[in-house]
Amino acid sequence: MLRFFAKYKFFFVVMLILSAIIITLIYRQLKPTPQLPVYQPSMVTAELVDTTVQYIRKYHKVDDFKLVNQNGDTITQKDYEDKIYVADFFFTTCQSICIDMAKSMQTLQTEFKNDEEVKLLSHSVTPNIDDVPQLKSYALEKGVIDSKWNLVTGDKQQIYNLARKEYLASKSEGDGGPYDLIHTENFVLVDKEKRIRGFYDGTNPQEIEDLIRDIDILKLEYLPEE
Repeated sequence: MLRFFAKYKFFFVVMLILSAIIITLIYRQLKPTPQLPVYQPSMVTAELVDTTVQYIRKYHKVDDFKLVNQNGDTITQKDYEDKIYVADFFFTTCQSICIDMAKSMQTLQTEFKNDEEVKLLSHSVTPNIDDVPQLKSYALEKGVIDSKWNLVTGDKQQIYNLARKEYLASKSEGDGGPYDLIHTENFVLVDKEKRIRGFYDGTNPQEIEDLIRDIDILKLEYLPEE
């Protein structure tokens, strides 16, 4: 028996290796890479979405925008081209949920500090208060890295449209003017095609961990094919 195994040792080793490769390939086919959903307006709670887009069931993408950041620079979709990014809505004088939201953004900034594929974008919902000097002061206070995280202000109607028609992330105030918002804790994950891939509670550390995990999952979609 020992002579038999010694004679065919090379054959058994080759078969063992081939079997391992086959099992691995079968396992990969049975357990494909996880993929995040692509959110459409019709999939989101109606109160967070403007009535003009609630019916949309497919092909929704974040539209182009033109805003100004903490350095007075114009920020558009070009600055987020070929990037995965996280968007939120805040205001600098907020003393409630924005405090925890800022901490969560700081966590994301630290986590992806050296990852050029990931960026952050925070929109002020009180643009009449949050001018460039105000945003700059806030950015310095929060340790914002300019190349990673933009705090933006601009036309009130445009910010309203972004919040409710594009990012599907905020309720409307409805009593202080046609474009007033109730800013929420929602963090929105956007892929390189400008599609929404997830919503997260920016005040909840566990959901921020989920967001970090989902960014890593989303990045797998952009790996070169073998």
